[in-house]
Amino acid sequence: MFKSSSLPLKWVYSFIIIFLFVTHPELHAQDPLRLEQEVLSLKQQKEIDWNPYRPTILFTGSSSIRMWKNMREVFPEFQVINTGFGGSHASDLYYFLEDLVLDYHPIKTFIYEGDNDLASGKSVRKTLKDLGAVVAGIRFRYPGMPIVCIAAKPSISRWKLRAKYQRFNHKLALWAKKQQDLEFADVWQPMLLEGGQLNESLFIEDGLHMNSEGYCIWQTALAPYVSLKF
Repeated sequence: MFKSSSLPLKWVYSFIIIFLFVTHPELHAQDPLRLEQEVLSLKQQKEIDWNPYRPTILFTGSSSIRMWKNMREVFPEFQVINTGFGGSHASDLYYFLEDLVLDYHPIKTFIYEGDNDLASGKSVRKTLKDLGAVVAGIRFRYPGMPIVCIAAKPSISRWKLRAKYQRFNHKLALWAKKQQDLEFADVWQPMLLEGGQLNESLFIEDGLHMNSEGYCIWQTALAPYVSLKF
């Protein structure tokens, strides 16, 4: 069983954030405060949704997580918390890590970041580096807690970037394989048709976000990882 660090997190973690932001200014290339109101809303919702006396499996990341409205219904045997916030990058999640992950004391965390990073022009290397900072931040507070990094999904609106996305997913899978208590969950391949073409029926009108059929595929792909056993 993993253990939470006994260090005074509010002090130590704040120091780490300041240190990393000074030495790695690219972590805040875009202003994370643009998402502050959505994070505040999630913090308020926490008082309603979260039972601190039940083990928590947490999903966080960008809008593909936020828009998964029936997450609790498809995984009813667990206390599943959704702290997805739309338009976020990995660096935004790092900035709000305390509010969106650490304060829930999860026993397992699923992360979906990278989609918006890559689409905005960030390199695969930069995106992986920012995601690595997120994982390191969680590890600092909860050493040994299982983390699942979800692959960047394909989509109609970003299909032209598929080669970049595939490089990211490949490197993310290799990185996760080398880490202890870190897994890679592939949602890219299940969303393709035979022959490698995108299944366009999985998306709503904007060509980016998924419909219920798309989330059914995610449910199937992620169900083996949603477990209290580790």
